[in-house]
Formats: sequence, C-alpha cells, structure tokens
Amino acid sequence: MAIMFAFQGNYFMAVAMIVLGATFDFFDGMTARLLHVSSPIGKELDSLADVVTFGVAPSAILFSMFRELQYPDFLSSVQPYFPYVAFVMAAFSALRLAKFNLDERQTSSFIGVPTPANALFWGSLVLGQHDWLVSLPMGAVWVFVGMLVLSYLLIAELPLFALKFKNLSWKDNSIRFIFLLGCIPCFLLGYSCFAAIIAWYIVCNIAKKLF
Repeated sequence: MAIMFAFQGNYFMAVAMIVLGATFDFFDGMTARLLHVSSPIGKELDSLADVVTFGVAPSAILFSMFRELQYPDFLSSVQPYFPYVAFVMAAFSALRLAKFNLDERQTSSFIGVPTPANALFWGSLVLGQHDWLVSLPMGAVWVFVGMLVLSYLLIAELPLFALKFKNLSWKDNSIRFIFLLGCIPCFLLGYSCFAAIIAWYIVCNIAKKLF
C-alpha cells in the first residue's frame, strides 16, 4: 500500500503505511514468541517483509520525488530515466538486512543504520520538506548524493549506541543524554522531525566513533 501511494504522489499516506509497517515490525517477534509460533520460516518472512516496507517503499517515495525535482543541464538527456536510481537504495536495504541476519554482533545494538530508520528519514524529509526540495536548485543531485550516503551507512561498519540505560550517571551515558537533549528542538519541525532526529542520531554516533 505504501508503494502504491508513493507512485500516486500521496506522500502522507505512503509514510503512514511505512509507520504502520514499522509498528507491526516492532511487535511481530514478540507476538510470535507469546503465541509459541516462532520458526525459521517466520524469520525469513520477516526479512522479506522488511525489504518491501523499509527498502522498496521508501525507494518508491524517492522515485516519485525525483520526478518533481529540478535537474541541472548536464542531466537533461537522462532526466526521464534518472528517477529509477532511487531503487539503488532498495538493493542496499536488502543487503543490510541479509548482513543483519548473519551478524551475531547485533543482538543488543546495531552496526550500520537500520532499514526502518532509513525509511522513516526519507519519508519524513519528503513529507515535511516537499516544497523546499522541489524549489531547491539541482535538487535531484542533492537528493541523489544524500541517498548514496544513507545507502552506504546502511552497510557501514558504524556501531550505533542503543538507548538502554544501565544507570543514570553522566559519565556512562553522556552520548545518550546529549542525543536526547538534541531531539527536543527537532519536534518543532513538524513532519520533518523524524528526519532531523535520525540525522542527529547518526551524527552523534559518528562523533562518538571519532572522539
């Protein structure tokens, strides 16, 4: 449903369906364990569903967005075909999910940006900043560069801290407190708040790794 709404340019409903999918994704494992129906097939189906909801659906949103953006003159000859580059992100999302299934290091935290976060980033950005993106000179180029950066971060060896507090001391949780404080003004951005929060989360993690 998110994909169909995205192709129609109905970004609000497309993002709403992705959020609904994220809600189901949060509870599916818990529900399977409560009902004692966990199985290897369920795990594989969960990953396939994630590829669609958090890979193909946000790519479909970017596909429609690319058709509205401004292009520089040197891309004028390929402009009708350029929107299809959006599905590169779906391929990286599939690769990230496959790596996650095989990586035993990601039981309590993540290495690389999770696909739901990437999907919510693009959905929130397109929904909240649509008019600005459309008016942006060479907007297609900037969105393409941003898509490549996020696609790389999906599979990058970047450890991401979890929002789990073993205690409330500043020394042990400084990066978590800084992140949460930085999230507060993000809520003033309306629909763009999720994009801002996810971007801030990535920045905090990169800073933690560097410093």
